[in-house]
Amino acid sequence: MVSEFNDEVTSRMLSVAEEKAHLMKLKIVYTCKIPGAYDMPIIVDALLKKKNVDGVVTLGAIIKGQTKHDEVISHSAAKSLTDLSIKHQKPVSLGVSGPGMQERHAYARIRPVAERAVEAVVKISKELTRIQK
Repeated sequence: MVSEFNDEVTSRMLSVAEEKAHLMKLKIVYTCKIPGAYDMPIIVDALLKKKNVDGVVTLGAIIKGQTKHDEVISHSAAKSLTDLSIKHQKPVSLGVSGPGMQERHAYARIRPVAERAVEAVVKISKELTRIQK
C-alpha cells in the first residue's frame, strides 16, 4: 500500500519495495494507492480480511510543515495500523517515514525505509508461523 501524498518520494518507495519483494521471491497480490498515510487503515483492514493476504507493507512519507499536523497523522496511522495487525494476527509494516522530517530527509530514506518495510512483514510472518505451531 502506498500513499500518493508526497508522490515524488512514495512512488520511488514503491519501486524499491517491489524490487525487494521480487528479490525475496514474494508474491504481491495487491498494490493499493491511497491519498495519504492517514487513509491507510480502512484499506489495510479490508486487505487483512482476505485469505490470500499474509501481510501488508505500507509506504508513505510524512514531511513536516509549519504546524504539528505531521505528528498527528503519524501517530494516528501508526496506532491504527498496529491495532489492525493485532486484530487480524497478520503483519503490517510501517514503511512510513516521518514525522518531523524535511523533504531532503524523505529522499534520503526512500531505499532503507521501503526495504525494511518488506523485510519486516516477512520476518514477522515467519515468527508468527513458528510460534503458532
